Amino acid sequence: MDQFTLNLLFVGASFALYIGIAVWARAGSTSEFYAAGRGVHPVTNGMATAADWMSAASFISMAGLIAFTGYDNSSFLMGWTGGYVLLALLLAPYLRKFGKFTVSEFIGDRFYSSTARLVAVICLLVASITYVIGQMQGVGIAFGRFLEIDTTWGLLIGACVVFAYAVFGGMKGVTYTQVAQYCVLITAYTIPAVFISLQLTGNPIPALGLFGSTESGEPLLAKLDQIVTDLGFAEYTAAHGSTLNMVLFTLSLMIGTAGLPHVIMRFFTVPKVSDARWSAGWTLVFIALLYLTAPAVGAMARLNISELMWPNGTAGEAVTVEAIDSDPEYAWMATWQKTGLLDWEDKNGDGKIQYYNDANAELQERAAANGWEGNELTKFNRDILVLANPEIASLPGWVIGLVAAGGLAAALSTAAGLLLAISSAVSHDLLKGQLTPNMSEKSELLAARISMAAAIVVAVILGLNPPGFAAQTVALAFGLAAASIFPALMMGIFSTRINNVGAVAGMLAGLVVTLLYIFLHKGWFFIPDTNSFTDADPLLGPIKSTSFGAIGAMVNFAVAYVVSGMTKETPQEIKDLVESVRIPRGAGAAAADH
Repeated sequence: MDQFTLNLLFVGASFALYIGIAVWARAGSTSEFYAAGRGVHPVTNGMATAADWMSAASFISMAGLIAFTGYDNSSFLMGWTGGYVLLALLLAPYLRKFGKFTVSEFIGDRFYSSTARLVAVICLLVASITYVIGQMQGVGIAFGRFLEIDTTWGLLIGACVVFAYAVFGGMKGVTYTQVAQYCVLITAYTIPAVFISLQLTGNPIPALGLFGSTESGEPLLAKLDQIVTDLGFAEYTAAHGSTLNMVLFTLSLMIGTAGLPHVIMRFFTVPKVSDARWSAGWTLVFIALLYLTAPAVGAMARLNISELMWPNGTAGEAVTVEAIDSDPEYAWMATWQKTGLLDWEDKNGDGKIQYYNDANAELQERAAANGWEGNELTKFNRDILVLANPEIASLPGWVIGLVAAGGLAAALSTAAGLLLAISSAVSHDLLKGQLTPNMSEKSELLAARISMAAAIVVAVILGLNPPGFAAQTVALAFGLAAASIFPALMMGIFSTRINNVGAVAGMLAGLVVTLLYIFLHKGWFFIPDTNSFTDADPLLGPIKSTSFGAIGAMVNFAVAYVVSGMTKETPQEIKDLVESVRIPRGAGAAAADH
C-alpha cells in the first residue's frame, strides 16, 4: 500500500471517530454546550484538557523551534508547563467554585460591572483569535503534506472538519472528542520518538536517549554540537540570546497559560471543586508524557537532517541533486516541496545542495574556496520538522500515517476549544449578558453555533497570513492573555481592594500597551507586504514582542491598583463574595476557635 493511501486511512479513521463522538454527544442545552452539563469525570477532563492545551504549537511547532535554536527555546517547555501549575494551584479551583460558565462572566460579576464583562470579552477575543491562527496554520501544514496539496487548501479542508464536530457538539461533544484526540496525538508523538531514539542511541526512552551516546560512542548532544558549529550555526546546548528576554518570555508564557479562557473553561465542566483540583493533577500527568519527549525529538531531528544533507560529514561532500531526485531516502523532500514549505536550489550548478549558515564569516571563506554560493537549502519551515521526522528517519509507512493523524488531532483539538471560548464570549457574554438579556435558551444556543461558524471563517482568513511559525503565533496569544486576562483573574480572587474602575483600566492598559508593542516590533505599521512578517529591532532593549506580555501584565496590575486607590472602595457584598470563593466555608470559625 502506498504512503498516500496509508495517510488517508489513518486520517480518515480518526476523523470518522471524532465526528461520530460529536454526533453521539451533541449538546442539547446551553449547559451542555458551555460546560458539558458539569458531569465530566476528573480523569476524562484531565485528558481532554491536555488535548485542548497541547496544540499544534506543542505537537508540530515546538520541537522544530527547539531543533533549530537549541537551549534558548527550552523556555517554551518551562513557560507552558510552569504556567499550567499556576493555573492549577491559583485559579482553577476558585473559578469552579464561583460556578459560572465563562471567564468573562466571572469578571463581570466579581467587578460588579457590565463594562468589565465587555472589556473581558474583548480581551478574550483578541487573545483567542490570535491563538486560533496558529492552530489553523498547523492544520494547513498537516493537511497540505499528507494530502500532498498546497497548505492553503489544507487549511480550508481542516476548517470544514472543525465545523463538522465543534459547531454541533459544543463543550459536551468537544470534551469526548478531545479524549480521543489525546489518545491519537500522544501515540503519534511517542512511537516515532521511540523508533528514532533506538536508531540513534539504542535507548527506547527518548528522554534518556537524549543524554545517551550514539553508535560511535560519542554523546548525542556533543555530536550535535560539533555538527551544527561546523555548519556555522551556534552551539546547540549553549545559551546564545538575551537572558532578560528569555526570563520575560518564560514568565509571559506562564501567566499567559494561567489566563487562557479555553483552558479555564474546562474546569467548569466537572461536578465539584475537588474534581477541578484532581482534573488539574491528571492534566499535568498527561501533558508530561509529551513534554518530556519533545526536547529529544527536536535534538534528534536536527541531527538527522544535518547528517542527511552532509552524508559524508560537514567537511565532506554535500548531498547531490541526483540523490534527491532518485534516492528513496530523500523522497520526503519532493513531497514536502509540494506544500511550499521546503525548497532548494543548485545556485552554482555543481550538482550538489550545500546546507550551511552563509551568515557566518569564517564559513563564507571556506564556502568560496569550495565554489559554494550560499545556503542552497533555500526554505525549511521549522513547523514541518516533527511531521517530516519519521520520513527523514526512514520509519515504516504506518508510523508516518499515524503522525499525520496525530498532528491533525493536536491542531483540531485546540482549535475546537478556542472556537468554543470565542462562541461562548459572543453568545453568552455579549448577546445574552449585554445586548439581549431576555434571549431564550434555544436562541442562545443558535447564536452560539452561528458565532462559532463566524469565528472559523475569521480564523481561516487570518491563518492564511500568520505572523510567524505556529509556536511563535501562539506565544503572541499567550502574551495578550498574560497582559489582559490573568491579572484581572488574580486580583479578582485574591484582592478585595480592586474595584470595577480599576479592573477595567488595568485590562485596557495591559491589552493596549501589549498590542502596540507587538505591532511596532513586528513592523506591521510599516511593511505593506503582509507576507513580510519579520521582527524589527526590539523597542525596549532585547525584549521581543513574544516576551512583552509579562511587561503588559505588570502595567495591568499597576494601573488597576493605582486607579482603585483613587476611586470608590469595593462594596461589602462583593468583598463577602470574594471571601466566600477563596476561603472554604467554616474555615473562619474553625480558625477563631483554634
